[in-house]
Amino acid sequence: MTPDPTLNRREALSALGAAAAGSVALAEGIAQEPIAKAEDKASAIKIAALRAFVVGTKAYVKIETNQKVTGWGEVTGLDPKVACALMESLFELLDGENPTRVEFLWQKLYRSHRDMRGGPFMVHCLSAIDMALWDITGKLHGVPVYRLLGGPTRDKIRMYPSAKAHKTGTGGPHPWSGGLHDITPLVKSVEHSRKMVGPDGAVMFDAHCAVPPPLLIQFCAAIEPYDVMWIEEPVVPGNIDAFIRLKQHIRQPLATGERDRTIWEVAPYLQHRCIDILQSDCGHCGGITQLRKIATLAETFYVPMAPHNTCSELGLTASLHATATIPLFLIHEGYLDGHIMPKGVARKNWEQDKDGYASLPQGPGLGVEVDESMFEKVNADPKRKYKWPKPTYADGSVRDY
Repeated sequence: MTPDPTLNRREALSALGAAAAGSVALAEGIAQEPIAKAEDKASAIKIAALRAFVVGTKAYVKIETNQKVTGWGEVTGLDPKVACALMESLFELLDGENPTRVEFLWQKLYRSHRDMRGGPFMVHCLSAIDMALWDITGKLHGVPVYRLLGGPTRDKIRMYPSAKAHKTGTGGPHPWSGGLHDITPLVKSVEHSRKMVGPDGAVMFDAHCAVPPPLLIQFCAAIEPYDVMWIEEPVVPGNIDAFIRLKQHIRQPLATGERDRTIWEVAPYLQHRCIDILQSDCGHCGGITQLRKIATLAETFYVPMAPHNTCSELGLTASLHATATIPLFLIHEGYLDGHIMPKGVARKNWEQDKDGYASLPQGPGLGVEVDESMFEKVNADPKRKYKWPKPTYADGSVRDY
């Protein structure tokens, strides 16, 4: 008897279909089984409280959740009493939200009030809140924050000041009528810094917006033999025309950014190609979230990051997490040994070696332990009270700083 080829094909296809259906069912069972049993902490966690603390000249913020996971952040460059009040007010927008939605919450706070977006008070406070949200998210996943940002692009982070990197400054304001007697001490300070770090070290000069452009042009011509890495804050931030003018006359690289906030304030410098190095500050620019975005924006113009930082170990460590993931990076500012905050208030878990390189922070989260019991002691120190600056010239007129 001759076999029916049509029947064989039909039977084969039927068998194949049954096998495929069984495989799909088995795969679905395997995929669904662990998911059904897993506890999704990232979606169940909610912000339950926000506490803000005056700590000397800084403000710390602690964000608490319904899962007992907490995060810390730091405000710098503001009156801490005002910063605390603003952060406590902003809690209204955070209450009950999922802290791992960091980008969403950043946008929610920044865009919440049409008349208050941007500016130092909003963005500095937002920077601290952003740090705390990343701290919580890292702790929740059990990893350092930089692991959530794509992982480290380097094994260690070059920092200053160190034995091989030194920044010198103006020593005070200089008048528009300045001359050689004003330039000479500044040139000597650069010469001294070069001798300190040696021919292979880094010397930076911070003009602090306190050296008028005509005098700064003369000064920069005089220090050309000393191979300065950059001239920092050559003029008041945001004055793009003045930056363009100085870029045309000064041969040293120009650096700025510590007082510019968010990608929107940084963009004009890059578009006009009037700076060479960008010095955004994690505590000023909008936190880890914005520092990463600014770095990417700068990378498209081939401008390296040299993050500014005058935070304590808390905000400094947050900045190092972001910096660890930045591809185009030069050097990072950071002050330790009780310079910004007494030892023990914010305990970091990374070290700086003899050449100035910092090890990567360890997690989870930011990897910083904050000792709330020391806050009262810090606030009792009269040297750590916040005071408003009073920048004036010898004739009593107000100057820039």
